Amino acid sequence: MPWSTLGWSPSEEQLTQLQRLQEELRLWNGRLNLTRLVEGEDYWIGQVFDSLWPVVPWLQAPAAATAPLSVIDVGTGGGFPGLAIAIALPGARLTLVDSVGRKLEAVRAMATTLGLADRVDLRCERAEKTGRARGCRGRFQLAVARAVAAAPVVAEYLVPLLAPDGTALLYRGQWTIADGDALQRAAATLQVRVEPPRALDLPGGRGRRHVIALNPLGPCPAAYPRPVGVPAKHPLGDNPT
Repeated sequence: MPWSTLGWSPSEEQLTQLQRLQEELRLWNGRLNLTRLVEGEDYWIGQVFDSLWPVVPWLQAPAAATAPLSVIDVGTGGGFPGLAIAIALPGARLTLVDSVGRKLEAVRAMATTLGLADRVDLRCERAEKTGRARGCRGRFQLAVARAVAAAPVVAEYLVPLLAPDGTALLYRGQWTIADGDALQRAAATLQVRVEPPRALDLPGGRGRRHVIALNPLGPCPAAYPRPVGVPAKHPLGDNPT
């Protein structure tokens, strides 16, 4: 694994956890078809590396001297990027959200096997409900989503979850000017600043990836997220203002 590209490398214990996570994925994938990225570089680059490179600033930062970093992964699916982040940031507390109960039960079992159960909470619900839950709204320093929906939709899911000093990370594959324009329109409604995209070519010729960070300019308006299903049907970025 080209850990040097991250400017970070796992400890022996973390590497063992990542290897054990691969074993657990193999086990559960046979039952639930969680992901096709299980073997070889599919796992180490397509899952682990792709989960971790967007959080390099947090990997390289000194451990917080006060409260642990609070992270939420919306649409975690088979546990990525959430479980990889939990392993890489041992001082973080993770909340993993997905609407598919069978997947979350597998993720719960994997977290327990890996010794992460005390730092990983799971919520089986739609992202719109999480964004309005008293225990989640405005609570997280870091909110992430990988391969969930169009960027304006993901922004509406993540921004309401952010603490005033928090950051939302949108994991993307391709990124175009049109994508950026749509996200800027959504961001104006949600009261967040869109940071310049960061891009990286994954090792092994596995494609170009982007991450876009959003930072609050003020409280997210109370109207957002809208009711379940509305953000995906009517993305905020669809209608220029």
